[in-house]
Amino acid sequence: MPPARVLAVDELVARARSLADAGPRQLLGITGAPGAGKSTLAERIVDEVGPTARLVPMDGFHLAQAQLVRLGRADRKGAVDTFDANGYVSLLRRLRRLEPTSVYAPEFRREIEEPVAGAIEVPPSVRLVVTEGNYLLVPDFPWQEVRTLLHEVWFLDLDAELRQRRLTARHEAYGRSPEQARAWALGSDEANAARVTPTADRADLVVRLPDPSVA
Repeated sequence: MPPARVLAVDELVARARSLADAGPRQLLGITGAPGAGKSTLAERIVDEVGPTARLVPMDGFHLAQAQLVRLGRADRKGAVDTFDANGYVSLLRRLRRLEPTSVYAPEFRREIEEPVAGAIEVPPSVRLVVTEGNYLLVPDFPWQEVRTLLHEVWFLDLDAELRQRRLTARHEAYGRSPEQARAWALGSDEANAARVTPTADRADLVVRLPDPSVA
């Protein structure tokens, strides 16, 4: 992995604002291994930039649970082949070309463990779209097109032990036993992390936060 720069959230917000000012609409990707804090950082940036920014997570393109069961992938939910990558690429194309009417994106709802179509509105007034997810820099078809559609991509790095603790706590919060949560964090999640970490060299910026608790 390339050396990480230590940058405060305020510095990253300023960088995102500068990117948005490049207009007419800019797409910023935030990626990293599971548990790195991508969602929290992305939400913070969108909140700070204001109404001209919108968060459109990759997680909205999770395959439905019924499809994962049919394909025999339910026990690997979150792996690279458990997403509708072509659908995600198509949405990014529409967002990048700045259509004259609103574009609607899906959202993953953790409380039901399913994606919900059309849950996120991106009106033409939005000048910065922030998208976050594990696989934004994966070089394999069809994911490789994601990188060409994003104006800038940041890779968020975090100590592996802290990531694993966060993931274990997250899985417990959504109903798994402590033993199940730890097994998932050290099993499926770490397999996904091993797929994601080598993609950091394709990022515009590899960053570590001075205070990981803020993400």
